[in-house]
Amino acid sequence: MASIAEQLVGAIAGNMFWVVAGCIAIVAVIFGTVSSMVINSQRERTKREIAAYIAEGSMTPEQGEKILKANNED
Repeated sequence: MASIAEQLVGAIAGNMFWVVAGCIAIVAVIFGTVSSMVINSQRERTKREIAAYIAEGSMTPEQGEKILKANNED
């Protein structure tokens, strides 16, 4: 049993660069996905708020359209 553990540790130590690079890549993908989810949810929230302002009469549809177009230029 000890020889299997020694082989495993040796294999990981020999490939430490690839293990670290793989971990960094996984973290980058997860961070990018979460960031995209937050941005999209905030964008949808803004659209709902503008629609509510238009519905209550605080804003004209033209003003709402201008805001949404300005928001999409990013």
